[in-house]
Amino acid sequence: MIENQQAYIAPYILALDVGTSSTRALLFDARGQGVTGIGSQKKYQLTTSHNGEASLDADILTEIVAATIDEVLHQMGTRASEVKAVALDTFWHSLVGVDAQNKALTPVITWEDTRPASMVQTLGEHLDEQKVHQRVGARFHASYWPAKLTWLAREQKEVYGRVTQWISYGEYLHRVLLGKSVCSLSMASGTGMLNIRERAWDSELVQYLGIKDGQLPQLGDYKDGITGLTDAYQQRWPQLQKVTWFPALGDGAVANVGSGATTLGCWALTMGTSSAIRAIVEPEQVVPSMGLWLYLVDRKRAVVGGALSQGGNVLAWLRDTLGLEDLKQAEQLAQAVEPDGHGLTILPFISGERSLGWQGSRRMTIAGLSLHTTPGMLLRAGIESLAYQLKQVYDELHRVLPFEEQHVPQVICNGGAVLGMPLMQRILADTLGAPIYPSRDSEASSRGAALLALEALGLIEDITKVKPNLGESKRPDAKLGSIYQQGLARQQKLYHMLQEPL
Repeated sequence: MIENQQAYIAPYILALDVGTSSTRALLFDARGQGVTGIGSQKKYQLTTSHNGEASLDADILTEIVAATIDEVLHQMGTRASEVKAVALDTFWHSLVGVDAQNKALTPVITWEDTRPASMVQTLGEHLDEQKVHQRVGARFHASYWPAKLTWLAREQKEVYGRVTQWISYGEYLHRVLLGKSVCSLSMASGTGMLNIRERAWDSELVQYLGIKDGQLPQLGDYKDGITGLTDAYQQRWPQLQKVTWFPALGDGAVANVGSGATTLGCWALTMGTSSAIRAIVEPEQVVPSMGLWLYLVDRKRAVVGGALSQGGNVLAWLRDTLGLEDLKQAEQLAQAVEPDGHGLTILPFISGERSLGWQGSRRMTIAGLSLHTTPGMLLRAGIESLAYQLKQVYDELHRVLPFEEQHVPQVICNGGAVLGMPLMQRILADTLGAPIYPSRDSEASSRGAALLALEALGLIEDITKVKPNLGESKRPDAKLGSIYQQGLARQQKLYHMLQEPL
């Protein structure tokens, strides 16, 4: 049941957040305030292999999402009838091939899957990457659809030939639950195939890839909701039969909204499984450099920034490899090591590289190991290596955004890997040379999806007028910043020494 019901204002938004390692169902009231005591989270693991696979079974994942909805509706009891809409955000860049009956013919190929990296060179030989980037806001890379589709056509010809339509996981979920779907401009922009300026599928890429009419999904905006459930789910959730289900949005876009980073001078730094720094802009306001990307939040708002394929996944790998119980223990060991006091240089590309170099075939490299190296040193070096990568994104974003060079943005951090680790926040502040403000809204993506749903319903006027709920900032220390600059210089030297992946 909803605790302290007088603290919340109906109607409610049920927010679904489908991430790379877990899915959540949370409840928000009519002001975008999270409802305490209501929620469900379920974890899962990607199917991985030595050749770079990182996928999920579409139907198993859908049942896991459905189970979180079951739990939230049960927790709400009779108040479940006060749910007005269901908001959804999912990981960007996923690809699922379906047949004419909307049955999945492929797994969910996630952004972390590096098998299509071998197709990037092929794309570059036939298309002008710089011109494509200017139109779609994305490079040729294993995480995007052009490389994925080229790889599938070559490596899985039989399955590829049977696919009726290519969709993202958010659309697949809606087709199973609702029998139909709309592909939001936000989700489409994360495929690397949407012409950002025209808000339409890019004609050159469609022609080059040989995509037939109807093989790409119907486009819509975040307000284009759907009502009605398939028979099986109508029986399972009669409370949701008449509510509006809004199209899936990219998790990065809604993380900005949910943390309050909705203006040009306020950036979001997210670190969950992966990491990113993003700023919301008008789509025509910025042309991203080749190291950055530009995706849409909706028809009138875009996010410009850069993303790493690593973040919490590197920390989790170090924790597990070193046999530690949890990240709290890991943080304590790392805290005992002086800044850059380990003699190590790490390229943290455990899932390949995205921003700024976009070499998906790169792999994690640790240089400087010795008999003196301790688990704490490895952990400290791993944390610092992530900060160095984000510093490069921060500097590039600062270069392309239209404000004074000396301007220092307000950087709001969100995501479990950074909010749960104060040491990470301090190292980021010192490395970036900017104050870091932790968001008190720990579920920024879910809250952002809920706020956009409330805006679509007319229950709030404008997401930019919702004030962020921030914790005490971590202020940069210039002396420590100069130490980390030396570590960053070593990382860049190692990066260029290993310019060609092994």
